[in-house]
Amino acid sequence: MSLPVEMTFVDLPSPGGAENMVLSKGPLPTLKPGDILVRVEAAGINRPDVLQRKGDYPPPPGASPILGLEVAGEVVALGEGAQGFSIGDKVCALANGGGYAEYAAVPATQALSWPKGYDAVKAAALPETFFTVWANVFGMAELKAGETILVHGGSSGIGTTAIQLAKALGAEVFATAGNTEKCRACEALGAKRAINYRDEDFKSVVLEETGGRGVDVILDMVGGRYFDRNIGTLAKDGRLSIIAFLGGAKVEAANIAPILSKRLHVMGSALRPRTAAEKQAIRDGLLATAWPLLEAGSVAPVIHAVLPFEQVADGHRMMEEGDHIGKIVMTMRTSS
Repeated sequence: MSLPVEMTFVDLPSPGGAENMVLSKGPLPTLKPGDILVRVEAAGINRPDVLQRKGDYPPPPGASPILGLEVAGEVVALGEGAQGFSIGDKVCALANGGGYAEYAAVPATQALSWPKGYDAVKAAALPETFFTVWANVFGMAELKAGETILVHGGSSGIGTTAIQLAKALGAEVFATAGNTEKCRACEALGAKRAINYRDEDFKSVVLEETGGRGVDVILDMVGGRYFDRNIGTLAKDGRLSIIAFLGGAKVEAANIAPILSKRLHVMGSALRPRTAAEKQAIRDGLLATAWPLLEAGSVAPVIHAVLPFEQVADGHRMMEEGDHIGKIVMTMRTSS
């Protein structure tokens, strides 16, 4: 397959506002052993991209400095030792960086074939949120059928994915969101009760809904501001999984006695720093469990907006404003 000499990508000459991102030309990425080269048809916009743009989330050593953590497109080249895919295959992938470009190099072990019936936009909306939810809710926190979970930020890309997967796999779901429209969306996706955190105290509502027992798992992206109430909302042997600090990383005051009396587990993780082997294990779990649900229509990505590549700054502003429900996806034009 004939490939161009250079590609268009989103450059970030200096950290800062969304306007700092500009389209530039540069060489195609070099494939490392085990990589595949994807001609990108669509790419997701995620909150870690916004943090990296601001200078608050630098890429790990060896990763592309170009923004973008998830892509969907066509395999156009194979690196040495890359297995599982052939030229022409349609894949979506969790990228370690470099997704905001016409071509992206990704480890083959972090790529998945598009679910049957999916196009590039729907496929690009999957990797970052599904890897994150699978790793934290079903991996670390070990949510099981018959248990209960509270999903904070239920209308986000992560939240809409967590609600659907938890419900499809037999859990009872509660969620928080910031307005009536978002709460209704969470309930339409499978939440038994969505709580408007601006008007209601989620701890009181959850305890009332569960007869005072609390929930088995909480997926939290707020952090410090919610820590005390999260601890008070967990049932005995409950697990708190923290994946972000949108409400701050410091806890001003908290009663930690329930951690002892209720045998609570407090855990957290970031996806990007995980090893290649860990990401492959997450990928394999998704293929075995989540992909059949996607293909059956039991679970589906919620897509708020689809923007052309050139409007990446608008996509970032949309993410920062926080009015979206679900994913924001860019469609890419290619040089060939």
